[in-house]
Amino acid sequence: MIRTVTLPVIGLALGMLPALMAGPAQAQDATARTVTDDRGVSVQVPARPQRIAAISYLAADVALAVGVMPVATTYMTAGREPDYLLGLTAGMKKIGQRAKPNLELLAETGPDLIVAMRRYTQGNAAQLDKIAPYLAYNMELYSESFTEVEQLATLFGQPQRGQELNDAFRRRLEDYAARAPKDRHPRFQIMWAGNTPFTFHTENMAAWIATRLGGENIAGPMVQGGRFGMEMSLEAMLEKDPEVIFVYDSGPERPHQANPIWNRLSAVKAGRVHYVGDEWVEPNGPVARELILRQAAHFLYPDLFPAVDIKAEAATLIPASVRK
Repeated sequence: MIRTVTLPVIGLALGMLPALMAGPAQAQDATARTVTDDRGVSVQVPARPQRIAAISYLAADVALAVGVMPVATTYMTAGREPDYLLGLTAGMKKIGQRAKPNLELLAETGPDLIVAMRRYTQGNAAQLDKIAPYLAYNMELYSESFTEVEQLATLFGQPQRGQELNDAFRRRLEDYAARAPKDRHPRFQIMWAGNTPFTFHTENMAAWIATRLGGENIAGPMVQGGRFGMEMSLEAMLEKDPEVIFVYDSGPERPHQANPIWNRLSAVKAGRVHYVGDEWVEPNGPVARELILRQAAHFLYPDLFPAVDIKAEAATLIPASVRK
């Protein structure tokens, strides 16, 4: 929920000189918004933030899609700029890995708004609040994506663009689902690499997209009050025997491949294991979810949907104004 608050006239008068001295980023807008984030906390933030810091890629995804360039972001894997964001994160200050943001580096960027993944920042919320207004979103489930995109696009000064992005994704998803075969339901799994892979339930955005396309998620839905994913042993994977596996590609270490059970899986024997990019890990943004939809359709039904050129497709979603 977003509410705009106009500052008192007296406050404006007293604050005019410092604002002018501080520069245009603070002086150009005399209003603030109150936003209730996924913690249930009401946070007063600038109406038009100029220096956005992203802890996790969601805010960078939304910002770039609406034509705004953040000043800072965390990374998923050190030294890797995600293709789905056209490598534009290279121009943003790196403030650590998304699960362990470096607050000193963050403070050095001088942000006027921090947008963060809730579960990675709850423990240091007080320190973040001292740096800049801090909003925490879950960034986990498909049901949250549309609100996250709408709220952030509004904060970034582009509410109409946010609505357009949500509407366009809904239409394209329905179109792809209508084109998917009704007599084929490939079993699939979305997982992190590991000795006991962490596997995602159907409510996760990427898994939900694949399910809407007719796939059958071997992890099934979340239990009431449960987590968005669970650990699944290779023995349990063999019992479910996925036909298509999507693995979050977070580096060269792939311990699951050393387990002899791995080569017995149908997906492995058929060459249908796909090591996917950061958009699958950060699926709730407007660019990420669009690219996941196109990739998932191709990987589930390669005879019906074409292969995807990630950068070419991303360039159709990120305006030229921030691609210079």
